[in-house]
Amino acid sequence: MDRRESMKSLLIGTMAGGALIQGCAPEVAETSKMPKASIAPEGVYGRTDKEKLRDQELANAKGFSESELATIAILCDLILPPTATVGGALEAGVPDFIDFIAKDIPGHELPIKGGLMWLNTRCNKLFGLPFEKLNDAQHKSILDEIAYPEDAATEVEPGVAFFSRMRNLTLTGYYTTKMGIDELGYQGNTPNVWDGVPEDVLKDHDVDYDDMWLSKCTDQSKREDMAEWDDQKNLLS
Repeated sequence: MDRRESMKSLLIGTMAGGALIQGCAPEVAETSKMPKASIAPEGVYGRTDKEKLRDQELANAKGFSESELATIAILCDLILPPTATVGGALEAGVPDFIDFIAKDIPGHELPIKGGLMWLNTRCNKLFGLPFEKLNDAQHKSILDEIAYPEDAATEVEPGVAFFSRMRNLTLTGYYTTKMGIDELGYQGNTPNVWDGVPEDVLKDHDVDYDDMWLSKCTDQSKREDMAEWDDQKNLLS
């Protein structure tokens, strides 16, 4: 099972309740120039006036700098790159999601900004360049230090905490988009066909269906029909 499949299996198991090798620095360099996805565009159903005002405040608030967003985009792509059959974190707009979350939940902003500063400091110390300017091999070298907490050295513990946060936000952002949900194959509540209690279960309990009730309750040709009752509350159809 590859890394992406492992992530999917974990998410599928928890949905009801509630990495690093493939870089693309040349493409990511342009992500900071991409237009921001609008927050709750006009006409979105179900937004109260207060929520609309909050949406606008978040849209107008200053978020991460262009350089910070570029680094976030590279990290997102390294954590969850595209495959031959499905888009990755960038295609799903995850950097915009993280930018929004840091505005909406301010408790994320300082740890992310501090983590980005730590990351660039570490990269400058080892390679003389910020993370955004490193090549694929250098990206992998840095992330190998902080992606596996059980193997991480004490000196990179701040980076481990930062990367764990970024990984969680990336997966949350991706697998709450249509693209991510489609990849999981999650269908939510969908109608099915009920044709009665299985015969072996009925036999175990020594019960049986009345033919009349079977015809009324399990005839799938009538599943779209509205039930009708007489004045004595007896089911007619």
